[in-house]
Amino acid sequence: MTIKTEKELAEALKNSQETIELEGKIKDTVIRIKATGKVTWAIAIGAIGIAVALVLSPVRDPKSQVASKISGFAAASGAVAILGSGATYAAISIAVAAGGIGALNSLRDYKIVSSNGEKLILRKS
Repeated sequence: MTIKTEKELAEALKNSQETIELEGKIKDTVIRIKATGKVTWAIAIGAIGIAVALVLSPVRDPKSQVASKISGFAAASGAVAILGSGATYAAISIAVAAGGIGALNSLRDYKIVSSNGEKLILRKS
């Protein structure tokens, strides 16, 4: 199955698929995440984790809910500086769809086995 969305990637990571084939914009996002060094990834994942926690946390008051969600994305500014805004938004979307940032950390355990201009193939290491 070829993955084209953050939600599909989140499902593949949750299911620990052995091989993941990516196409479209999600491919570029994964390349940015995989290319990030360990120290900068620690900073990025911390910022993304705060954003995901704020997005997933229940807020009873509708007025507070909007402010909470906006502050969640503002908290991700450290990740934006490292990954760029598009990749950060996609990373947050993947983590939210997967139920947490663990999916993003497991993505880093996959190795790129093939990359041509159109497709990216990852294999679990």
